Amino acid sequence: MPATGALLGLFYGGTAGSATTIAATQTLAGRVIDVHLQFVGWTNNWTTQVTNDGAAGRIAMVKWQPTNIPLDDIIAGVHDAMIITRATSVASFGRPFFLVFGHEMNGNWYTWSGVLNGMSSAKYIAAYKHIHDLFVANGATNAVWTWCPNNASVPNEAWNTAVSYYPGDTYVDWACYDGYNWGETNAQHWTTVQQVYGGLYPALAALGKPIMIGETAAAEIGGDKAAWIDSIIPALKTEYPNIKAYVWFDINKETDWRFASSPASTAAFVRMANDPYMNP
Repeated sequence: MPATGALLGLFYGGTAGSATTIAATQTLAGRVIDVHLQFVGWTNNWTTQVTNDGAAGRIAMVKWQPTNIPLDDIIAGVHDAMIITRATSVASFGRPFFLVFGHEMNGNWYTWSGVLNGMSSAKYIAAYKHIHDLFVANGATNAVWTWCPNNASVPNEAWNTAVSYYPGDTYVDWACYDGYNWGETNAQHWTTVQQVYGGLYPALAALGKPIMIGETAAAEIGGDKAAWIDSIIPALKTEYPNIKAYVWFDINKETDWRFASSPASTAAFVRMANDPYMNP
């Protein structure tokens, strides 16, 4: 955790029109990225990705997705052998990396969500704790446990608040949340940096953990993307000082989230990436 400023992270999507590799994307940004986000399937052996990032001077961030895996099975130990194998592999690596189990669990779009598990947070919390305890028992104390809800709960009901999924201080090293400025994509509307990050920030800041923006980006449609990027550091400095890492979702997917979606947004991202605040 940096004492001041924030680490800068990136998910490299490799879509058409993108730089050809994460290294080329870094060249475009004008610096080595601190944190490299990767999404991995439940049974994928992601430990090599962790070591590769370490060798390249980056901190790996693994979002481990138990898609279509019953949480009851995780809790009951059905997958313990695989989990222990991952734990012992990364323990031998030794260097810290961010590990996120089942992100955005307070939405309704993932199979590990509370919505799809009895309209309750209980199974998610139990599965999270089970995996965490296996990692600790097998020496993988270099895993930096990063708990990462969405910035908005869907449905927005009392039982489904982000903090209702909090596993407890012993089980979380960093708090995290994901949030996007969708612009006018899919008939939505342009949102400011404050509208994206401000709603959940007080609740997470109250936990006393460093905070990460685990996925974020802005659309080109509906507003000034370059100006939006330029507003990020001033907001972090004055309004959200507990945000200590900031991860850009660089892919042309639902809309063009890439920082290089236009010359103006590219220039703004390069300014942000090379600002002293993002180089703690």
